[in-house]
Amino acid sequence: MKLKPVVVVLGLAISAMASAQESNFTLTGFGTAAMTRTNTSDAEFARQAQLNGARDSFNTGVDSNLGLQVSYKANDWLSFTGQGLVSKHITDEFGAELTWAFAKMKASDNLSVRVGRMGIPVYMISDYQNVGYSNTFIRPPVEMYSQVPLTYVEGADAIYQMDLGDGSLSAQFAYGRTETKGAGNAYTAKFKDLMGLNLVYDNGPFTVRFGHIRTKFSVDDSASLNAVVGGLTKFGFTDAANALTIKDTKASFTSLGLGVNWKGWTGQTEYGVRRSDARSLPDTTSWYTLVGYKWGNFTPYYLHSDIKQDSGRTMAGLPTTGPLAALVAGANAYASNAPVQSSNSVGLRWDFHKAAALKVQYDRISPKDGAGTFVNPKPGFAGPVNVLAVGIDFVF
Repeated sequence: MKLKPVVVVLGLAISAMASAQESNFTLTGFGTAAMTRTNTSDAEFARQAQLNGARDSFNTGVDSNLGLQVSYKANDWLSFTGQGLVSKHITDEFGAELTWAFAKMKASDNLSVRVGRMGIPVYMISDYQNVGYSNTFIRPPVEMYSQVPLTYVEGADAIYQMDLGDGSLSAQFAYGRTETKGAGNAYTAKFKDLMGLNLVYDNGPFTVRFGHIRTKFSVDDSASLNAVVGGLTKFGFTDAANALTIKDTKASFTSLGLGVNWKGWTGQTEYGVRRSDARSLPDTTSWYTLVGYKWGNFTPYYLHSDIKQDSGRTMAGLPTTGPLAALVAGANAYASNAPVQSSNSVGLRWDFHKAAALKVQYDRISPKDGAGTFVNPKPGFAGPVNVLAVGIDFVF
């Protein structure tokens, strides 16, 4: 574990606790201590942007994390919030990231404005996808939650809340920029003119959500992508080269979500569509559905999720044999890099404490036309793969 970034987060917590005697300061936290394994050594199960993952022995890095949040209320209309998260992300070592750091101004009883670094409204549970205790499953479905690798936006947002009929409506609009790195720091994707709309309607046991984000993004430092684009340009395949190039490329993600908590039954579903003007970020459609029933402190549940690629998985008009075969294979690899797969999961949540829950989840994941979301596959790898995770989620 790299100690330096972790010390930053722990230092933030210690500083906040030292000031917690002042009622204006609030310190909260969350975490997951989990072990994950699969039934194969031919590939590794990982979450978004993890360099390595779990194989056929237990791994603590895939699903474990620790988050700390500090808030300071300056007065009735102004407050400040910071959040740090320790997890395995990008490299194979635990590291810390400042995920939130914003000032919030309350303009009226219905309207608030935030400025700084905030969670980006991509998914139904974007604000708490890392807070395992808040979710029934042990992790958000990778088929859906790997489509947009962004966790925060640096800029501003406005949130308006109002009563509507028998329920309440929350409307959020965000604008800003951000960037993210690929696994192993293989590249940096920079996003500008990022706009996000998030509409949430709550009515009794039902929550309905619509979200849409759009942006322009660039990737300049990917050695492998630059090599493929350069090779195609050199040999006169400029249309294919331009189709793969990511430079101020337009992209969007639109999603619908529904949550239900009624007479012990719990359900959650999301449907998302990704669109991009670059063939190296393929168009996709993804969705999942969860159904569970709370019986005392126990909640057994079933989860199905799926992702398919909507754009073509090969580059048309390129030679498939001859001296350029390797170059074309590289181009086709980028055109088909969406992780096409489906999974079926069963799990059990046990709320053994008012602030902690034990979860056991078993997934059967079936990649299609490639390795899916699995990383470091060996030649000939094919599914399905069984994944077992056991963990404790907690908040404080």
